[in-house]
Amino acid sequence: MEKTEILEAIKACKENTKKRNFQQSFDLIINLKGIDLKKTDNQKEFFIILPHVTKTKKICALIGGELKEQATEICDKFLISDDFAEYSKDKKAVKKLTDEYDYFIAQANIMPQIATSFGKVFGPRGKMPNPKAGCIVPPKVQLNPIYDKLQKTVKAAWKKSLVLQVLVGTETMKDEEIADNIITYYNTVIGQLPNDINNLKSVYLKLTMGSIVKIKV
Repeated sequence: MEKTEILEAIKACKENTKKRNFQQSFDLIINLKGIDLKKTDNQKEFFIILPHVTKTKKICALIGGELKEQATEICDKFLISDDFAEYSKDKKAVKKLTDEYDYFIAQANIMPQIATSFGKVFGPRGKMPNPKAGCIVPPKVQLNPIYDKLQKTVKAAWKKSLVLQVLVGTETMKDEEIADNIITYYNTVIGQLPNDINNLKSVYLKLTMGSIVKIKV
């Protein structure tokens, strides 16, 4: 995929979309082919760190006392292990957490408590703290670099569908930054496919309220 083709697609998206009174986002859509998802070995999930932040992600820490001081300063919300029992009795409150926060950082030595209190709701919604994303941490760790990395982290997966859709930018970002994010995501996905580019069907880009623009690959 050439960067010039991506920049042309970004330009076309902007030209074909009416100006709205809210900030629109750029979504990259990748259609795959030739992968039998009925075979669990063909199903994949991984995380990609983009070069540029697309939107501010809200992050909640599920921790013990060791990380409380850091979490207070760095994370958008934190819950101490002493409070977990209340949530295990309140499914509605746990659902609210999954709606409000993009990622959950979990202290490794209390993962059994986290699984017991939050797992039944977090699991089906894809919000369990994931080691692949770097969300499970030891009791002694610097939270700031983890928080910053998660701001640029997006998930890629083909489990139930061969269509991947991800937010790669907003109208306020520079075209070059959006293109960098697209290239990073695309190249990483291609590298994870069983038959490389032979599993690629098509690639599209669109603004929130705009029409789809095909990217030549």
